[in-house]
Amino acid sequence: MPKPQKPLPIEIRVITPDFADQLGELQKLVFPTLTEDELFSAANYRRHIEIFPDGQYMAVLRHPDGERVVGACSAIRQHFDFDHIQHKFADLTDNGWLSTHAPDGEWLYGIDMAIHPSYRRRRLATRLYRVRANVVQRLNLRGEIIGGMMPGYHRFKQKLSLEEYVQQVAAGEVKDPTLTAQMKQGFSLRGVLYDHITDPRSNNAAALLVRENPNYVETSLADLPDVP
Repeated sequence: MPKPQKPLPIEIRVITPDFADQLGELQKLVFPTLTEDELFSAANYRRHIEIFPDGQYMAVLRHPDGERVVGACSAIRQHFDFDHIQHKFADLTDNGWLSTHAPDGEWLYGIDMAIHPSYRRRRLATRLYRVRANVVQRLNLRGEIIGGMMPGYHRFKQKLSLEEYVQQVAAGEVKDPTLTAQMKQGFSLRGVLYDHITDPRSNNAAALLVRENPNYVETSLADLPDVP
C-alpha cells in the first residue's frame, strides 16, 4: 500500500495581484491544449480580481523558498438559459477578460479549476469547490455551473459517442479523470457543449454540469407564484 501523504502547509486565499505571474504560468502547465485566447495570463488575473473578487481563489503553499501557487479557480456570475446551452469558452470569458460577468447573475459559473500536477490527490480541488459552494450560499445564488473537460474520452472515441460517454460517466459505469471527480462534488449532468474549448481528447467538447443551491431563497417578485 502507498504511504499516506503528509499534510502540506497550503492555504486557500482570494487571488491577489502579487501572484498573477505564478497563476499565468500555472494555466499553461495545467491546460496544455488551450489556445492563447482560452488561457488566462497574468494581466487577465489582475483584471479578474477587479471585476469579481468573490469568484477568484488560489491555493498557496508556504515553502521555505517562498510562497508558491499550486492551485487556483476562477468564476463569474451569469444569467443562464438552460433551453439554449451551447456556447464557447472564449466567448463566455471574453478571451479571459471576464467582461461578461453579470453582477446580478443568478448563477456562479466556474470557468476553471487548475491544480498543479505535482499537488494533485491532496484534496485541493475539493477545498476550492467548497469555497465556491460557500460563495453561492453567501450570495444566495441558484447554484454553480461548470463546463467540465473530458480528458478520458479519447480512450472511448471508437466505441462511444460523446453523449453515450457522459451518460456512462454520470451512471458510474465509466470513470473520467475530471468529470467523475466533479460529480463527486455534487454536480449533475445537463448536456454536452459542442466545440466549446480546445481539447482534441474530447473533440473540443465539454460537459455542462450543475450543482444547485438547496438553500436558495427567491428574492425577485417576478419569481413568486400568484397568490389567490
